[in-house]
Amino acid sequence: MKQLNKKIDFISVLLIIILIIVCYLYAQLKIFKKPYINCLGFTVFQVVTGSMTETIQINDIIIVKLTNDVHENDIITYKSDDNFVTHRVIKEDENQIITKGDANNTEDEPITKDDVVGKVIFIVPIAMIISILSMPEVIIAIIITIIAIYFLFIKKEDVKLRFKRGKND
Repeated sequence: MKQLNKKIDFISVLLIIILIIVCYLYAQLKIFKKPYINCLGFTVFQVVTGSMTETIQINDIIIVKLTNDVHENDIITYKSDDNFVTHRVIKEDENQIITKGDANNTEDEPITKDDVVGKVIFIVPIAMIISILSMPEVIIAIIITIIAIYFLFIKKEDVKLRFKRGKND
């Protein structure tokens, strides 16, 4: 029983920490009116167009390291008017950066290093995850796993309690 209380305490503390972080990030966007979050030098965006379809799919989440130190062939996110664009750097000189979406036929208008938000360091393939999770065999496997975990861990504590009560009676 003490072990179960320790697990619950740990989970409670972890959830409180996550809640505090989420509130801080929400405050950056809504209260401080920042255009994107800054969490330890990183931010996240969801891709909404197919301009990088060969590399990044629509609805994928990208993790961007906040920096303007970018080089040719890097995938970057930059601010263009009121939008954020994620494209690959195809040319770079000391004053200008030329980008292009992998699925686009034309280059973008030149930008400066001041326009750059950062460099894409990781892509979370949401489109692929959703297609995998929607397969019937995967849904069945998830349900069976949840039931097995329930019987292995939750019911185990319940059985121990009943056994102890039965011995004492």
